[in-house]
Amino acid sequence: MPAETPTIVIERFSEAHVPGITALYNDPAVARQVLQMPFQSAEVWRNRLAPSNERLVALVALHQGAVIGSCSIEQFSRIRRAHCGSVGMGVALEWQGQGVGSRLLAAVLDVADNWMNLQRVELTVFADNEAALGLYRKFGFESEGRLRDYAVRDGQYVDVLSMARLRRALAT
Repeated sequence: MPAETPTIVIERFSEAHVPGITALYNDPAVARQVLQMPFQSAEVWRNRLAPSNERLVALVALHQGAVIGSCSIEQFSRIRRAHCGSVGMGVALEWQGQGVGSRLLAAVLDVADNWMNLQRVELTVFADNEAALGLYRKFGFESEGRLRDYAVRDGQYVDVLSMARLRRALAT
């Protein structure tokens, strides 16, 4: 008999998710793969993912009510960059490789394409994060360049890849 697939629910970030988001990004295993500082307060996350910002759509993945991942898309506010948005995401270590990232990314890209009408979605990812690179490539993101010594991780300067997904490229 096959193992039962866990029920994962994707929903918009709300005040009720603040403790879970704070715990997710304060986990050292998650914090080292994203550009967030450890030990952030709940207030920082409440302000960062404020649902009143229409240009920001922040989603959470929940399992039995617990936050196990998040992904957001933010449309740039500059007029000449309003056709572009930026993605940020994190998934709890024990849930990585189980489709949570795919579900979250598919949901934010649906919003980007069908509600925000974004032509370009961009992100940065640590150059050695093979799992994330595979996920982003699966969704049509392409590497546009390597940014050397971009961020500090584990006390060392590390490179990131700048990646983007163009909607017109997906149509051809």
